[in-house]
Amino acid sequence: MAEETKEISTEDLSEILKVRREKLAQLVEAGKDPFVITKFDVTHHSAEIKDNFEALEGKTVTIAGRLMQKRVMGKASFCNVQDLQGNIQCYVARDSIGEDSYKDFKKYDIGDIVGVSGEVFRTKTGEVSVHASAVTLLSKSLQVLPEKFHGITNTDMRYRQRYVDLIMNDDVKQTFLKRSKIISAIRTFLDGEQFMEVETPMLVANAGGAAARPFDTHYNALDEDVHLRISLELYLKRLIVGGLERVYEIGRVFRNEGVDTRHNPEFTLM
Repeated sequence: MAEETKEISTEDLSEILKVRREKLAQLVEAGKDPFVITKFDVTHHSAEIKDNFEALEGKTVTIAGRLMQKRVMGKASFCNVQDLQGNIQCYVARDSIGEDSYKDFKKYDIGDIVGVSGEVFRTKTGEVSVHASAVTLLSKSLQVLPEKFHGITNTDMRYRQRYVDLIMNDDVKQTFLKRSKIISAIRTFLDGEQFMEVETPMLVANAGGAAARPFDTHYNALDEDVHLRISLELYLKRLIVGGLERVYEIGRVFRNEGVDTRHNPEFTLM
């Protein structure tokens, strides 16, 4: 039985949410509240296991991530666990984790956060997998993820619920990761060139340095009207005048103007 999130009606969604909360209540009553778990030691991530299969084959690893697929087939099941680096298949058998644990596993929902310990192996179809010896529920998902095949088609929902977009769309997650690495590389380069990173005020009396409309607010402690900065330029120049010849800042600026695919009222500037 393959289990994936499908498109559902409002009535069905309400019933599913009710069932999930009941499952959580049952876990708490049984002394298995997943939210009391504050630490779970992970030894490997999905991509690391796949990239180093020859060295890890037959060895025990521990992973953790979000349950994205689950196929229950009697006494054994397959599931797909998604972590920061990607996803990996896990083989969960009743005889390997115990009857009670297997009963619990069958009640897990798509979206739950689980920890899996087991040996690395390759299936008959050639897929690198983890043969689970223990499965731990780390966090219970009370919300329903969008249907996996179609993903999130509503653009407004993608931007307003970016956390869901990150779960369902790997390319979006990769964009976030690449952005972080790019900024880190820029910092490393500038630091190597003896530039000093600084932070300048975001609330300014004069929103200069660019031709844009600022966001206005009032500074109660000083009884003064101020603006969110629209540029980093002016204060950086003052630092240069003060004798700090090589300075840079990577920070947020704010421009009270239109919004489209290439413009945002809040963005990062260097």
